[in-house]
Amino acid sequence: MAAVSGKIVQNVLIAHSCQQNRQFSAQYRRDYCAFNTRNLLPLQGGKFSWACVSPMQLRNLPKYNRGVVYCNAAPSTTVVPSIEKVDFLKLQNGSDIRGVAVAGVEGEPVNLTELVTEAIAGGFAAWLLDKKKPDASRRLRISVGHDSRISAQKLQDAVSRGIAGAGLDVVQYGLASTPAMFNSTLTENDDFLCPVDGSIMITASHLPYNRNGFKFFTNAGGLGKADIKDILERAANLYKNFMAKDLGDTEKKALLSVKRVDYMNVYTAELVAAVRKASENIEKPLEGFHIVVDAGNGAGGFFAGKVLEPLGAVTSGSQFLEPDGLFPNHIPNPEDKAAMKAITQAVLDNKADLGIIFDTDVDRSAAVDSTGQEFNRNRLIALMSAIVLEEHPGTTIVTDSVTSDGLTAFIEKKLGGKHHRFKRGYKNVIDEAIRLNSVGEDSHLAIKTSGHGALKENHWLDDGAYLMVKILNKLASARASGISGGSKVLTDLVEGLEEPAVAVEQRLKIDQNHADLKGGSFRDYGEAVLKHLENITESDPKLQKAPVNYEGVRVSGYGGWFLLRLSLHDPVLPLNIEAPKNDDAVKLGLLVRAAANEFPALDTSALDKFVQV
Repeated sequence: MAAVSGKIVQNVLIAHSCQQNRQFSAQYRRDYCAFNTRNLLPLQGGKFSWACVSPMQLRNLPKYNRGVVYCNAAPSTTVVPSIEKVDFLKLQNGSDIRGVAVAGVEGEPVNLTELVTEAIAGGFAAWLLDKKKPDASRRLRISVGHDSRISAQKLQDAVSRGIAGAGLDVVQYGLASTPAMFNSTLTENDDFLCPVDGSIMITASHLPYNRNGFKFFTNAGGLGKADIKDILERAANLYKNFMAKDLGDTEKKALLSVKRVDYMNVYTAELVAAVRKASENIEKPLEGFHIVVDAGNGAGGFFAGKVLEPLGAVTSGSQFLEPDGLFPNHIPNPEDKAAMKAITQAVLDNKADLGIIFDTDVDRSAAVDSTGQEFNRNRLIALMSAIVLEEHPGTTIVTDSVTSDGLTAFIEKKLGGKHHRFKRGYKNVIDEAIRLNSVGEDSHLAIKTSGHGALKENHWLDDGAYLMVKILNKLASARASGISGGSKVLTDLVEGLEEPAVAVEQRLKIDQNHADLKGGSFRDYGEAVLKHLENITESDPKLQKAPVNYEGVRVSGYGGWFLLRLSLHDPVLPLNIEAPKNDDAVKLGLLVRAAANEFPALDTSALDKFVQV
C-alpha cells in the first residue's frame, strides 16, 4: 500500500448501515482500534475499496501514502426517529456546545441526538455562508474531526449530513485533536483540501463518556458566545422543519459531498518541524532523551509515535495511548489528581527525563520532570512565562483569575514581565491578549491554570501539543548548547516561584428552587452574595481588595488570598483560597462563611467542614 500515490481523499458513506451497536462490547474495542482485513476487496484501477468498513475502522488503516479509498457500503435503511422537542439554547456552554449523547446514566437523558446534531451542523453551515458570502462558483468546505468518545462516529455522520444538506462540502478527519481542526483553516495544501472554510471538532473535553459536544472554528479562530447562540437559534428553526424525506435527501447529498483525509499527518509534521527549527535543523534534536506520554485514552496518543520518536526521543513506558471512549484508566484531564499521579508514576518507574499528559482533545496539557515534580497549574504558567519572556522581554502574560499571588511576583519581579490576571474561560483569556495587542500592549502568551495555553506565534490557538513543543524546544536547545541534566533545565526555570502551602478549591452551589431566590435568577442571587462579601471585606483593615480585578471578589490577607466568583454557566460560586498555613486559610474561609450566612440558598456544607463551623 505504501506505493500508492495521489491525494489522501476518500469518499465516505454517511449511512448507518455499516455500524453495529458496539458501545460497551469487546467487539467495539476491536473494531475501534484495528482494521478488519477480511473486508478488503481486490485492487481495482489503482483504488482500494472496502465493503462495510466504518470510518472508525478506516481511520486505523496501516500507513499508506496518499491513496484514494472508496467505501461501497449500501445506502442506509435506518428508520427516521420521531422529532422531539429540544431546548437548543440549553446546549450552549460558553463558546462550546455540550450535551448528553449516550443513554444509561441515571438522571441524564440524551439531548444530543443525531437529529439535533444534524440541525446544529446545518446551523453552522448557514452561519458560515452568511459570514463568508461565497460566489456561486465556489462551494464552501468544512472539516470534521472527533476525539475518542463512543458517540463520536454517529455524531460525525450526523454532522456530515447536516453540512451536506446545506450544500457545503465535508472533509472528515476521523480521530483528531481540537488544535488540528483550527489549524486546518490555516494550512495551505491542496492535496489535503486545505484550507477549509470552517471546522467542527466533536468533543466534550474531559467530561464523562456519555457526554459530547462541538467546537467551531474559522481562520479567525474559535467562535464566541454570540456566534454559538446564533448557530443554536438557526439549528432550532431547522429542527422544527425537519421531515422524513429531508433526512433521506441529506443522506444522498452526503454520498456526493463527503471526503476524508489524514490531516493529522500534516499537523504532526508541523510540530516536528517546529522543534527541528528551534534546534538549528538538527534531524533528531531529542536523541538521548526518554520522554513518556499519557494520553488518557483520548486523542493525544499520536504525540509519542508521530512527534517524539521522529525527533529521536525514546518513548517506552508511554501509557494509555490507544483511543477508548470509556476512559478506563483515568479521566484525561491534567487537573485531575489521579491523572497527574499516573503520569508522575510512569516517569519515576521508567526513569524518564520528562512526562507529558494531555486532555481528551489535546487543547490542554501538563508535564512532569525527572524527579516527579509537576509542571501544572501555576507551575506550568511559570515555566511557559519564563520561556516566552526569554524570547520577548517585558511582554504581558495574560492568565485567568485564579492564579496565585506568588505567580504574579515571579512573573514581574523575577522574570521582568507583566502579569495581567483576567477572567476564567479560555476564550476570555485569549481574547483579552488579542485586545491588549490591538491597543499597543505587547502580549505573547495567554494561559489558564487548567492547562489551556495560546501563543501569539501560533495564531492564538490554545494547543496543548504546541505548549509541549515549546518545552521540547528548550530541552533541545539546551542539549545543542552542551547543557546536560535532562529536564533540570526546565526545573531551574521556575526556581524562585513561591507556592502556597495550602490551596483550597470549593464550589458553593445555589439552590435554584429555594424560596430565598424569590423567583429571581441564580445569577442575580450570586451577584448579591458577591456584593455583600465585598462590603464586609472593605470594612476590615486586615484585608486588602485586589486593586485590579475583573471577576468576582478577590481579597488578600493573613499572608494569603481568596477569590469568590460566579460560575460562567452554572448556579455555583467557586471559591479559591491560598495561604501559607492552614490556620490562615481557615481565617479567610471564615470571612467568606460569614457573608454566606446571609444567603440560605447557598450550600456551604463543604466550607463549613473546612472551617469546622
